[in-house]
Amino acid sequence: MLRLTALVSSATLVLSSALVAVASAAPATAAPAAASTAAPTGVPASLARAKASKKDRFYRATTRPGDRDRSVTSIKHVRELQYRLRWAGVYGGAVNGTYTARTEKAVKKFQKRVGLKRTGVANTATWKRLIQKTVRGKSSIPKRCKSSGWHACYDRNRHQVVLYKNGTLWNSWLVRGGASSSKTRTGSFSVFFRSKSHVSSIYEAKMPYAQFFSGGQAFHASYLMMDPFVGHSHGCVNMYIPDAKQLWALTANKKLKVTVYGAWG
Repeated sequence: MLRLTALVSSATLVLSSALVAVASAAPATAAPAAASTAAPTGVPASLARAKASKKDRFYRATTRPGDRDRSVTSIKHVRELQYRLRWAGVYGGAVNGTYTARTEKAVKKFQKRVGLKRTGVANTATWKRLIQKTVRGKSSIPKRCKSSGWHACYDRNRHQVVLYKNGTLWNSWLVRGGASSSKTRTGSFSVFFRSKSHVSSIYEAKMPYAQFFSGGQAFHASYLMMDPFVGHSHGCVNMYIPDAKQLWALTANKKLKVTVYGAWG
């Protein structure tokens, strides 16, 4: 009987020790373990970085082979990409809003030129370098645009808006302004009224992300513009919907100074 009791006690001790070991090895459920800051095994460091933000300098969403600017509400910035590749001297094809093999080849050529991996995909890194190198007429940008604060400066001739933050070029977009009969007024202004879901009381047209700077003239998203170099507005500065949304995200709660300059075009 004593021998049996001893065996049972010994077995219980062994089992208890095993349970303690298992419990020690198992992850605690009361307090979750701290998240690791290292990239998961096998995941490239570039993929583990923070997601690109619309507020980043020279941001554009990634544009890929096969993408198309299908409609005003489905802009992939393919036309802009083709214009900028042309200005960079690597593309001689049509600006048609379709990411063709020729467009892909031009992207690879540009990527090689600036020391990026030749993927043929216009990712955020490619866009950043491309926009920086294809802002036109830099010497013509008024000095006021480079002073302290936020400045949105519209070049009527080049159909280009540049955004400066405390003297640093932050981004640039392709836009279109008023027609010859309703030109966007030149001069220095400040945004005095904003309306995120604005509808024109005159034309009954949607004008999302509207930032008014001179009477009824404003930066706003356009439901009519497919190509910034085709057609004109009634005086406002038309932007692609994602671009107007981006400008809004950057400046809607800031004092935004505006300069309109350049010959009408």
